[in-house]
Amino acid sequence: MDSNSTTATRRSEDIALDLLKFVATHANLGSKSAASTPGFGVPSTAKTEDQVAQIFDLYARCREAVEAPTPSKGK
Repeated sequence: MDSNSTTATRRSEDIALDLLKFVATHANLGSKSAASTPGFGVPSTAKTEDQVAQIFDLYARCREAVEAPTPSKGK
């Protein structure tokens, strides 16, 4: 296996993970704390499996965003 491709792949995975952490933190994804105002925020009855599925889905979307080709300049 080419070490350059391994490094590039690992780098995009790291960037996607950092993006996931940023988005999840700001969206309070996976937060177990109750909402300060009743009726707003994530319901406290959310199952752990649902939260894990949301995180995996978000990570897949972050990978797609990081690995998407960028448009060429000047076109």
